[in-house]
Amino acid sequence: MDYPLIWSFLIATAVMLYVLLDGSDLGIGILTAFAKSDEERNLMTATIEPVWDGNETWLILGGGGLFAAFPLAYAILMPAFYIPVLLMLAALIFRGVAFEFRHKAVRKTTRHFWNGAFSYGSLFAAFAQGLILGGFIQGVSVDGRSFAGGTFDWLTPFTLLVAVSVAGGYVLLGSSWLVLKTEGSLQKWSRAWARRSSLFVALAMAAISLATLSIDPRVTERWGVTMQAIEFGKFLPLAPIPLLAGLLLVALWRDLSILGDKAPDWRPMVLSAALFLTGYLGLGISLFPYLVPFELTIWETAARDNALQLMLVGASIMLPVILAYTIYVYSLFWGKVDPEESYHD
Repeated sequence: MDYPLIWSFLIATAVMLYVLLDGSDLGIGILTAFAKSDEERNLMTATIEPVWDGNETWLILGGGGLFAAFPLAYAILMPAFYIPVLLMLAALIFRGVAFEFRHKAVRKTTRHFWNGAFSYGSLFAAFAQGLILGGFIQGVSVDGRSFAGGTFDWLTPFTLLVAVSVAGGYVLLGSSWLVLKTEGSLQKWSRAWARRSSLFVALAMAAISLATLSIDPRVTERWGVTMQAIEFGKFLPLAPIPLLAGLLLVALWRDLSILGDKAPDWRPMVLSAALFLTGYLGLGISLFPYLVPFELTIWETAARDNALQLMLVGASIMLPVILAYTIYVYSLFWGKVDPEESYHD
């Protein structure tokens, strides 16, 4: 069995689940900055109260899995992204504290402070994740088995583009989740935000796709696309991915703007999640088989097979349990949120 390949799939799955689940939470956190009242803001956060902390489990699994299964990649990538990783963790911690404290604040000024901490903590966490992703895509400098780049190699126009795009994508997920979970004026407001953010995501995906083609010649060779020509023998087998992304964007826009209230409330969330999946798949195709782009592959950075095999035994037990628990919690709190109910009451 190809244990490094199996573990790369497991880690990629954990990261994708984190992006979809906690990305929605972060998007809602960003949107609370634009809420019209404390009542509306409380209703927005009530949609994620039962699940938001559990969603971050997948981030731990992704980072822990990278450390255990691909120690060399972890040893190279962490020094490359120390600052954005620390910023992300600080923002997530501050956001988590604010999530709880904002309900306990009695004074108006204190309540405003914690509301702002929750909103900006969510924004900074999303932005930092985008910086990490952008820095990962553009690659890191490696000398032998060590990181050989500079402290701020992750800060470039490309990584800033990716960071802004990730934050905008999370707003799309968050607003789509609110369409699913709320009713009345808040749902109408959320639908408008989802419509705006879907246009932003469409432009961002196009910009990042074109920019990624210029990152490394191996990416353009994989897709068979350059600024001057298209090699159809390579591009056509992969063409269904961008085509599917385009169709999903059209369907999402149709639901949000043309059909409006006539569209099922669940469909924007499903379409938004599927759109993220197509982007994730396209990214995987562009970078595979590199785990340290474009220096070291999955197999070059993996732990020994006997260690991967032993860890796989535990993962085969725990991952289904965590996944089943996540599904159970979401099913338990399914349906529209009740403005009169909250675990903070």
